[in-house]
Amino acid sequence: MTTHFMTVEIDLQETPTELQKAIEAELKKQGEPLRWAISSVDVKKQTCSVEAVVTNG
Repeated sequence: MTTHFMTVEIDLQETPTELQKAIEAELKKQGEPLRWAISSVDVKKQTCSVEAVVTNG
């Protein structure tokens, strides 16, 4: 099992539930997310940066 730290940019969604699903779907492309957090929001671009730790294995 390998652990990776990563940062991804996600488009903001209409609701918090949709945003959470979009974040988790993007992270699952890279492995199994252990933890993640929104680290910044760009209002002009309507995106957020997410920092995460995922495992591959």
